[in-house]
Amino acid sequence: MTEQNNPLDEQRQNLLVFIWKRRKIIGIVTGVAAVISVIVSFLLTPLYRSTAVVFPAATSTVSFSEQRNAKAASMDFGEEEQAEQLVQILSSSRIRDKIVEQFDLMAHYDIAPDDKNKHYKLVKEYENHFFFVRTRYGSIQIDVLDEDPVMAADMTNKIVDLIDTVKNNMVAERTLPAFEINKRKKEQMEIDRTEVLRKLDSLASLGVVPLDGRANLYQAYVDAKNQQEKAEIKKAIDINMQHGAEFDGLEYIRNEKIVKLEDFMESYEQAESDANTIFNHKFVVERAVVADKKDKPKRMIIVLLSTIGAMVFMVFGLLIKEKIDELRQVA
Repeated sequence: MTEQNNPLDEQRQNLLVFIWKRRKIIGIVTGVAAVISVIVSFLLTPLYRSTAVVFPAATSTVSFSEQRNAKAASMDFGEEEQAEQLVQILSSSRIRDKIVEQFDLMAHYDIAPDDKNKHYKLVKEYENHFFFVRTRYGSIQIDVLDEDPVMAADMTNKIVDLIDTVKNNMVAERTLPAFEINKRKKEQMEIDRTEVLRKLDSLASLGVVPLDGRANLYQAYVDAKNQQEKAEIKKAIDINMQHGAEFDGLEYIRNEKIVKLEDFMESYEQAESDANTIFNHKFVVERAVVADKKDKPKRMIIVLLSTIGAMVFMVFGLLIKEKIDELRQVA
């Protein structure tokens, strides 16, 4: 064991001796790196973080069905699927474009309007300052970094408010055409029913009566006390014999159309609700507040990493240089 450790201990001692011999240049480079990193860290623009937390809602509609799923109640929190959908909406250009326009982020990020890569640069700046993450609790954390703490808080809260606006617009793109189709179908069904009722009224004005009423006509004819009364009843019987089948058919159609219209009204009311209801799609757990302490840069971390990195890099650089010099002497 001692024999195995001796080469390793010898290498360590050689490395320490090597570093000690070159301590001055290593110290100078490390010191310069430390000074430069301090200067750079103070030149970096401080960024302030504002955070909001929201939960997605389980449903985005009011159901008129008696058999609706109890998990889809408007008071329920959404699950993983709804959270992922909300993250996608938050990351979409629909929200980004509204934030860019309202807060004039092109000018805020010093992007020239005539820059041929302005859209690419704007998206990169946006992605570096806006973050949307699903937490392990199923909520969505919205983080915005900006050099202006008030603006960071305003943009964060605006994004929270835009969730409902954008999602309602997306839902309306599908529900409004569906409602218009249901509306036209309902109007056509009402027109058809009205036409049947008009024909029934027309036949009724001629003296046509329902089937059970026709049986009473025959009994009335038998019980008639004079010829005039019999003639009037006979005329009514002839009219009913001529138009009775048509009347019965119209009655059947009328009843069918009434039932179909009543059944269709549930679908129509659902479509109307989906198209016209402005729904809240999230639960706001925490709105953003103005940060009173910067989030970035972490100056101490920058200085430490830069200093240690410069020292390690210098040691390895000197080791490589010495090895190259040895190889040259051998050659």
